Amino acid sequence: MSETFRGLVAIVTGASHGIGEHVARQLAAEGAKLVLAARRDAELDAVAEACRAAGGEAVSVATDVADGAQCARLVERAIATFGRIDVLVNNAGVGMWARVDEVRDLAIFERVMRVNYLGAVYCTAHALPHLKASRGRIVCVSSLAGRTGVPLRSGYAASKHAMAGFFDSLRIELEGTGVSVTLVDPGFVGTGAQGRNLGADGSPLGVNPIDVAAVMAPEECARITVAAAAARKREVVMTARGKIGLWLKLAAPGLVDRLARRAMERGT
Repeated sequence: MSETFRGLVAIVTGASHGIGEHVARQLAAEGAKLVLAARRDAELDAVAEACRAAGGEAVSVATDVADGAQCARLVERAIATFGRIDVLVNNAGVGMWARVDEVRDLAIFERVMRVNYLGAVYCTAHALPHLKASRGRIVCVSSLAGRTGVPLRSGYAASKHAMAGFFDSLRIELEGTGVSVTLVDPGFVGTGAQGRNLGADGSPLGVNPIDVAAVMAPEECARITVAAAAARKREVVMTARGKIGLWLKLAAPGLVDRLARRAMERGT
């Protein structure tokens, strides 16, 4: 097991389930000191307890990253508890599954953007002075949808495109500071978080449109994410299909559109 994160202080948002939970557990197993953020208190506390049992230190901070003031309080709590910040994992997110012409509540676009994009911006801006002091790491869980359009996921793809643009720009600004920016681009991940996908009316979808048995497990996604953070990689596209798709987007964009439509129809 790597010792990269032993003793380092890491904030992980969206840590109550899925990718964020498993990132937290893996960092804890390396001996990290964790500040875990999510909206669901009970689930978050359970993850914090599991992290302590795995060998790390952990505190949970109920946080809605769509609220900039709560992001500021999250960073303040990290400093008050551990005195420094070495790693920020921007993982909190919400999904969207709907055709644009079927959306009945346009506020869904704002909600998705505030959580997926602005939440990462808020947390990063407040943590940045401390990350500069520690020459730390910023890690952003984006998506292949942040690099190419995906049918039924317009709002989600837009938020991840915004995230990619912001953090690609920030990486250039931070050159020479010692702070690294890592973007990870998973494809479909079987988190089972059907309640965190919004439908056309803005309410939780209620069913999981993904075949979780046929896609990447959250544990594997977390392992790749932690390894990329340890190596301070610039960007990681997690699947061979994703890498081929991004190359094909340059050479045969119409084909990529058809493949994306077919993947959404299959849910894999």
